[in-house]
Amino acid sequence: MLVLSRKKGQTIVIQDNIEITVLEVDGETVKIGISAPKEVQIVRKELLSSIKETNQEAAGIQVNIGQLANQLKLMKKKL
Repeated sequence: MLVLSRKKGQTIVIQDNIEITVLEVDGETVKIGISAPKEVQIVRKELLSSIKETNQEAAGIQVNIGQLANQLKLMKKKL
């Protein structure tokens, strides 16, 4: 891991097309701005971890296809 010290208004550049700028420092909280191409996905790590966990839980759910089909038929009749 590369560790850098930056002050408000200073920027870090990654591969000529990603810029990370320190916008504000308030106590232990640092607000940063990230400029990157649209194809670069930027996600908070805790959100990514939550999504992975939810996907793993969903993958373990047992679904009865027959019951699901019946429920869909009932829903179509109501419409």
